[in-house]
This record gives sequence, C-alpha cells and structure tokens, in this order.
Amino acid sequence: MSTTTPPTTWPGPSRTAGVPVRAAVLLTALAAALGTAFVLAPGPVARSLSGGGYGSRPELQGRLSASFVDYWAAGERSFPAGLRGLVDYWSRYHLVKAVTAGLLLAVLVALGVLLRKAYLRAGGLTAGRRAALASAGAAVTALALFSLAMVMANVQGTLAPFSSLMSMLPLHGPHGVPAGTLDEIRRQLAAYPDGGQSSPPVEVMVSDFGRYHAVLAVAAAVVALSAAAISAVSWRRFAVAASDRRTRRVLRSSGLFWALMAAAVAVIAVANTATTADPAPALLAFFEGGW
Repeated sequence: MSTTTPPTTWPGPSRTAGVPVRAAVLLTALAAALGTAFVLAPGPVARSLSGGGYGSRPELQGRLSASFVDYWAAGERSFPAGLRGLVDYWSRYHLVKAVTAGLLLAVLVALGVLLRKAYLRAGGLTAGRRAALASAGAAVTALALFSLAMVMANVQGTLAPFSSLMSMLPLHGPHGVPAGTLDEIRRQLAAYPDGGQSSPPVEVMVSDFGRYHAVLAVAAAVVALSAAAISAVSWRRFAVAASDRRTRRVLRSSGLFWALMAAAVAVIAVANTATTADPAPALLAFFEGGW
C-alpha cells in the first residue's frame, strides 16, 4: 500500500498573506528615489536649463535684491537682464519640483491603493499585522497629501515665478531693499488703483500677484471637486456594501475624510479667489512685513 504525500505549497516570493510584497517594495523604493530627487534635483536641472544658477539662498537673495532695485529704478514694465535671468531660473526650478512631486504623488497613490486592497483582504492576518497595514496606509496617505500640496505650490511657482520669487525678497538688513524704495512701493500700493500714479513695475507686480493667487485658486478648486467626488463615491459604495464590517469601516472613513478634505481645500480656493480679484492689499501686506 503506497501513500502519496500531497505537495507542499509555499507562498510565492511576491505575495505574503494577501500583500503583494514585491510590488510594495518596488513602489516604496521608487517613492524614496523621487523624494530624494525632489530635494536634490531642482537646482542642478534648473541651472542646466537656464544656463546659470545660484549656489546658496543668501546668494540668490542678494542678487534678487540688487536686481529688484534696478528694476524699480528703471521704471519700466520689462525686466532687466539680471531679474529676467532670476525669474527664468525660478520658473524652471519650480517646474522640476512640480514634475517630481507629481510623479511622487502618482507612486504614492498606487501604493495606497495596493495597501488598501491588502487591508480589505486581511481577514486571515493577526490583529497586529492588520494594524501595521492600517498604519502604513495612513502614512502613505499623509505623504500623498503632502506631495499634492507640493504639486499645487510648485505649479503656482512655475506659472507665476516673479511673485514666488518676491517671497524671498529681503526687506531688511544690509542687503535688503532700501527703505526709500520700500516706502515708495507701499505708497503706490496703498493708493492702487485709484491713485492714478502707479508706476509700470507696480502694475506688473500687482498683475503677477493676482495671477499667482489665481493659479492656486484654480488648483484648489480642482482638488476640492475631486475630493468631493471621491467622497460621494465612497458613501454610495458604503450604502450598498455587504455586511463585511472592515469594508464598511474603510468606506465610511474614506467618505468622511474626503468630505473634510473637500471643505478645507474649498476654503483655500475661495480665499485665493478673493485675493485674485483684489491683489493689491495682500501685496501691500507683504511689503509691510505682514505676509
């Protein structure tokens, strides 16, 4: 009488208890690489694209201060060569950061979807492993939200680089903008547009500052609508979900989270829309040291 021993089945190397380990590791490594690139790549790439760069923040601020004073003294709409080079560099710098942050966001979304599916299939796991999956999903969600904020901010800097660059303008100190120049800018902004004596540089600054906030208003509106749509889908699926408590809990949490996200980002969209309609007071607040 012979007995046949059934073959032993081992889990494949790319999946452990419902978690596609190989895909998770690959996405995590890719996210780490993109995060590193987000920090290290913009400066060198922007320098190569614009034909020049700036070694440190103090150097950039020093050149910006001098170029801005020259621009104000010239009294023309067009930027002098030094300021034009700075603006071009800054636009490319933010473009690299926006692209890198966008790629990082896509990778984190893919990783988050993978972890969510693994959590929903985690019936056979211990409570500790389920908690680890939930914690990993929460961490990835937080990183994805940060990446989304970086995409929005850097698109803003790409499309309105002059206003983004002005946020680095030193208003005080030995290398700051001279007090006389600041006083004249403040006077014209306080009277804008009713004073009738706005110089071309002030008109350019106000116009670009309005565009700076318009870009963020549009981006925030798109994000708010997208978050509201995700929330609606989550609640709809929750309403027809089966009795599985884990699935219903995830859908309920998702619906609530994205509804709150939509409301918060909608506030940002409204605030920036208001600034877009009347940018001079907000710009004046910056030059008075309150922005």
